Amino acid sequence: MPNLYTEQSKNVTKTWLLMTGFFVVVIAFGWFFSFYYGNPDILYFFVVFSILMNFFSYWFSDKIVLTLAGAKEARREEYFDLYTSVENLSITAGLPMPKVYVVEDPAPNAFATGRDKEHAVVCATTGLLAILNKTELEGVISHELSHVGNRDMLLSTVVVVLVGFVTIIADVFRRNLFFGNLAKGRDSDNKGGNILMLVGIILSILAPIFAILIQLAISRKREFLADASGALLTRYPDGLASALKKISEHSIPMVRQSSAIAHLYIADPKGVGIGKKITGLFATHPPIEDRIKALIGK
Repeated sequence: MPNLYTEQSKNVTKTWLLMTGFFVVVIAFGWFFSFYYGNPDILYFFVVFSILMNFFSYWFSDKIVLTLAGAKEARREEYFDLYTSVENLSITAGLPMPKVYVVEDPAPNAFATGRDKEHAVVCATTGLLAILNKTELEGVISHELSHVGNRDMLLSTVVVVLVGFVTIIADVFRRNLFFGNLAKGRDSDNKGGNILMLVGIILSILAPIFAILIQLAISRKREFLADASGALLTRYPDGLASALKKISEHSIPMVRQSSAIAHLYIADPKGVGIGKKITGLFATHPPIEDRIKALIGK
């Protein structure tokens, strides 16, 4: 019979399978361009540039996310329940105390960011703090701390950077095809060259879409995993389930939104409620009712 432990294990396996598929796409993309232009240095460029981008986003990820979210550091005296919940649950989870931030926004939401557990940040909106009781708040904080403990933040950052990288390269390739010198391509004047060029155009269009779909799929899987891990941390799945239900019932769009960090939040910042089930491939989060069912089986 499925339980939180099997749910956690299943989502970890699926996530790594998705990540493997993503890296295969990136390497295939680089190989095709290097073959088309007859220059193996292009593939090396793909690898080196992606590593540099990963390093930059990894090192400054927390500052970038907090700036995009418009967050400010929370003082213990002003946000006592939030601060003490993070502090107590960090001790329970065996994690260093993260920095605590708040976003002035009536929409109930929360996220975690940072490059590792020693530099983690947990952030909640004022709207979330206004509607949750202590048990429900602890459920949300346990969810965010699970992202820290499971290294979801690093995974999410890497995926975001690679999606951006693939999109940029695809755009450069299309611009070169339509505005550049096609003669530079391999055999561009014969039938084989034309077919290869057509394949390149199709690949340059589909690869960014496929990359984004993988990013969103990974995001959805990590939410299920963080729910399961958070429930294990508090030993009270009903607290998080109740918090998710309240979040969906009070769901409104956030005042300040950024598609680049939308997947980091515990709920869709566009304000998708429990009755507005988005099950499409382009959803950043799984339906809340499915998450509640996974937690308490109802």
